[in-house]
Amino acid sequence: MLIISMAVLLALFAAASADTGIYQAPETQGFVTSTISQVLGTVTETDSIVWQLGDDNLIAPPLLDGQIIAVMSYTENTIADQGLIEYTKGQSLDTAVAVAGIYNFDNGKTVDFIGLDTGRMTSDENMVLDTADYGYFDASSLYVCPFVSQVTTETPGYCNIIEMGSAVDVTLASLATAADERHVMDSGDPAVAADYYISMTGFGDVPAMGSASAYINAHLQEARVYEGDKAEDVLYSETSTAAGEISVFAKEIAYQSGIRRY
Repeated sequence: MLIISMAVLLALFAAASADTGIYQAPETQGFVTSTISQVLGTVTETDSIVWQLGDDNLIAPPLLDGQIIAVMSYTENTIADQGLIEYTKGQSLDTAVAVAGIYNFDNGKTVDFIGLDTGRMTSDENMVLDTADYGYFDASSLYVCPFVSQVTTETPGYCNIIEMGSAVDVTLASLATAADERHVMDSGDPAVAADYYISMTGFGDVPAMGSASAYINAHLQEARVYEGDKAEDVLYSETSTAAGEISVFAKEIAYQSGIRRY
């Protein structure tokens, strides 16, 4: 028996970055969905969202003074065929201002799959958060607390993109995933954030059978002062994989980016 146990925690805290977030549009939207399936046969789930938000307009490049653009996307494609399946998922999107501990996009799912004969389940998720700002905001106006000191009087430009997700291909598994992100705020205090989590096990003493992978790709670019040249460039990628009889496969990814404070 091949037993693979993986638990990885990655936290990217861009302490010196200037990711200010973006304020909500005058009209806000929100929706919540919930899915529960208990099936002997086939279950499919296909989700797709692309959300673009600009403080002025979405025509870019180039960005103008003080202009911010943020793009968030999420997809899921799950096909569980010829098996005993329990699929549960909750998902929500809120385009209004989010405070610390609250997310604009939030979802989580659990899937138990026991394949029969040639039964098989494939499931993949991908979430991307891309933010860009020309700079020029008064940094002192980005904090709720009046006693916070800032490194710079005006926010510098930035261009940050982060991608995270997973993919599984199994004949038997108990799978759980969660994804959330926040980038709409009226101050820099909460910080822009994106998180992803996956956990896959078998049932009791029976391991999961198949393969699983999870990943993060990030490109972070920052200036130091308004109208300054690029002062920081971070490229990061990480992928974890497991295949065979898998007792545990787990990965957690946490990302934050915000105005530096003391």
